Amino acid sequence: MAEARYRSTVEEHQRRVLALAPLLPEDTLALAEAAGLTLAAGATATLDLPPWDNSAMDGYAVRSADTTRACAESPVRLDLIAELPAGTEADPALAPGQAARIMTGAPMPTDADAVVPLEDAVDWDPAAPTAGTEPPAHVELNHPVTAERHLRRRGEDVRAGDLVSPAGRPLTPHRLSALAAAGIAEVRVRRRPRVMVVSTGSELVAPGESVRRGQIPDSNSLLLASLVAASGGQVAHRGRVSDDPAELQAVLRSTQGASDAVILTGGASVGAHDVARLVLAPDSPGGTVPSRQTSTPDGGTPVPEDPTVRFDRVAVQPGKPQGFGLLADGRAVWSLPGNPVSAWVSYLLFVEPGLLAMQGRDTPVAPWYPVVTEEGWRSPPGREQFVPARVVSAPGEPLRIAQATERGSGSHLAGRMARATGLARVPATTDAVSAGNTVLYRALEA
Repeated sequence: MAEARYRSTVEEHQRRVLALAPLLPEDTLALAEAAGLTLAAGATATLDLPPWDNSAMDGYAVRSADTTRACAESPVRLDLIAELPAGTEADPALAPGQAARIMTGAPMPTDADAVVPLEDAVDWDPAAPTAGTEPPAHVELNHPVTAERHLRRRGEDVRAGDLVSPAGRPLTPHRLSALAAAGIAEVRVRRRPRVMVVSTGSELVAPGESVRRGQIPDSNSLLLASLVAASGGQVAHRGRVSDDPAELQAVLRSTQGASDAVILTGGASVGAHDVARLVLAPDSPGGTVPSRQTSTPDGGTPVPEDPTVRFDRVAVQPGKPQGFGLLADGRAVWSLPGNPVSAWVSYLLFVEPGLLAMQGRDTPVAPWYPVVTEEGWRSPPGREQFVPARVVSAPGEPLRIAQATERGSGSHLAGRMARATGLARVPATTDAVSAGNTVLYRALEA
């Protein structure tokens, strides 16, 4: 339970996001069009893989019984009666004492039960070209070969009907390749979330514009749009509005039919000009209230989560003020703090899991791993701390991290975010980290 002055912990706020994030519709797409999407149904193989017994080497398909007496003093000579390239349909009959030259991936003759690599043949010359050459009339072997040697059996990878990938997995390049190899032509997927990203604040100007006193460049909309794309989303709108509530209301209305989710930065706290709170939850209290109960006291049927947009004080640094809920039109909306580091950390903790859950991802919350700290720093008691960190260990060494900036974890230090390779996570029960301590760490994209 969070301390009295906070409404929820990080985990409690994440649970609310996951409970309310609307699941997006399914679609059936050709495999080539589904890259990066999430499987909505398990994908099963339509054929055996491999589809037939085939050779794992360039060499000679033989009957292993013909090689049992082969030795250096008395090589065995086998007559070559066929050439079997990959893609051939040929299945030549092999009588005792006969073999076939075979290439990697070519179907094995029914009568053969092993493959002898080219380099294991007597008088093999590695410098001699083989491409385009006529097959020799015979091959000599001075070692016996055991049955099944260098042979890939039909279906040893997967069988037709086997589950290749369950629902909830992203269609990454290696997973797409596995599905294609298993004969799968189309898949059921969740469509990408269409997301509008809006930075709020009368002080914002476009990056590169002249900055007068009181103004700052809008970096958050670019930050969040890039993060949305990395989470599998599609940015339907990116822009900024002033602190005039009418501007934000107009943008929300104009994007209603073209977006599934809304991410706002700035205006999430209790200031007089915090436009996100004024528009999304004008009656939302700024004081302390207890965390909502989402299950019955006896552990029975969970109580449905109230979807109303609400603004919470989360026990976290940075990113204490957080707004989340569903708009009247059903869109999920996040209202994040305006300081860039806070917006970044808030996205990774609360928005990313929600967008992944909307896509039906089986593990929407990213894992954290223990690492050792190179230095110490202070942590606020009662709040879980997330510190931009950088790897300082050499390649091959156990991972060690330090703060990304020597000036600590200030949420306004936007210019120093570029040094970070990940986030360090410090428990709310800790008020100081010392060099050599173990903390949790999440690596970010390079």
